[in-house]
Amino acid sequence: MNRGTWTSWPSREALTRAPHTRALIGRFVWSAVFVGLLWNTFADGRFALWQVAVGVVAAAGCWASGRAFFRTTREHQLWPSLGLLVLLTAVAFGALAGGAGALAVLLWCGSAVVALQRLPLFAAVPLTAVTLFAYAVVKGDGWLTTVATTGGLCLGGYVLRLDAEARGSSQRLLAQERAARAAEAGTAALAERSRIAREIHDVLAHSLSAQLVHLEAARLLIEREPSAEFRDQVLERVVAARSMAREGLAETRQALSALRGEMTPVEDFLRQLVAGESAEVSVAGDRRVLTAEASQTVRRVAQEALTNTRKHAPGAAVSVRLAYQPGWVALEVRDSGGHRPAGELAVSGSGYGLVGMRERAELLGGTLEAGPDEKGFVVNLRVPA
Repeated sequence: MNRGTWTSWPSREALTRAPHTRALIGRFVWSAVFVGLLWNTFADGRFALWQVAVGVVAAAGCWASGRAFFRTTREHQLWPSLGLLVLLTAVAFGALAGGAGALAVLLWCGSAVVALQRLPLFAAVPLTAVTLFAYAVVKGDGWLTTVATTGGLCLGGYVLRLDAEARGSSQRLLAQERAARAAEAGTAALAERSRIAREIHDVLAHSLSAQLVHLEAARLLIEREPSAEFRDQVLERVVAARSMAREGLAETRQALSALRGEMTPVEDFLRQLVAGESAEVSVAGDRRVLTAEASQTVRRVAQEALTNTRKHAPGAAVSVRLAYQPGWVALEVRDSGGHRPAGELAVSGSGYGLVGMRERAELLGGTLEAGPDEKGFVVNLRVPA
C-alpha cells in the first residue's frame, strides 16, 4: 500500500447508502442482532427495572450515535467520526462494567468493522486494534479462536470497504456514461438543428429576400405613375406586402438564430420589440441563460400579446415584466386599453394565436393565462427554465 492508501477516505459514492433492497437487508440484520442482544441481556431478570430502562436509553443513544457516525463519514469529517467511535467504545466499557457483556462485545466488534469500512486506514487501524484487543480480553477464548475471530472481523471490515469502493466506482462510471450520452445526444441535436437552419436559410430566407427586392421594385415603378384611385390601391397593397415580407424575413432570421443557439438575451429582445411604442420593460430576479424552448416561448408570447394590443387597444400604455424565478421564468404583458372578448385570443396578425401559445407553454410544463383585468388586458406566462 502507498501513502495515499493510508490517508485517503473512501469516496463519497462509496459511503452513500447502498441500493434500496440491499440497504433494507442490512438494516434488518443489524436491527435483529441489536434487539436480540438486548433481549438476551435484560430478559433473564438480573437487572432491576430502572437498570433496564437505563440500558434501553443507552442502547437508543448508541443507535443514534451510529447513524451520526455514518453521516459524518459520508461528509468526510474525521474528528467528529473518531469522537463518535470513541464514545461507542467507552459505552461498551460501561456496559461491560454493568454486566452487559454481550452488548459490549457487539459495540466493540461493530466499531472495528465500520472503522475499517468507512475511515481512512491511518485512523481506522489503531481504533480497530484497541476495540478488538478489548474484545479478546473480555472473551478470554483460546489464542487460536481469538486470532480467527479478530482476523475474520478485520477481513470482513476491509472486504466491506473494497465492496463499497467498487460500488462507488460503478456509480461514478454510470454517471459519466450518462453525461457522455447526454452530451452526444446534445451534439446530435445541435447538428440536426444546424442542418434544418441551413435548409430554411437556403429556401425560405432567400425566397423572402427575393420577394422584398421585387416588391420594392414594384413600389418604385408604381410611384412613377400618375396618381389615381386604382394606382393608390395597388401601391397600398404592395407596401403592405413588402412590410409583411420584411416581418417574415425578420421572423425567419430569429428562428434561424434560435436553431443555431445564437439568440440575443430575452430582455434585449423585449426592449427591441417595444421600441418606439408607449411601453415599459422591467426585469426582476437574477438573469440567466434560458433553454432554447423557454426563450422561444417567451418571445412568441410577447409578440402575440403586443400584436393583440395593437389590434384591439391601439395607443394603450403597455407594461412588459420579465421575472426570473427559481426554476421558472415568468412574463407579464399588461395594457391599459378596453376589455376585449376572450374569443379574439385565438386570432393574431402574426399567425400565432395565444391559444396556440398556451398549448406551447403546457407542453413545456408551464401555464399561460390571458384575460381582462381592472383596466385593460393582461397575459401571464410561466414556464420552467
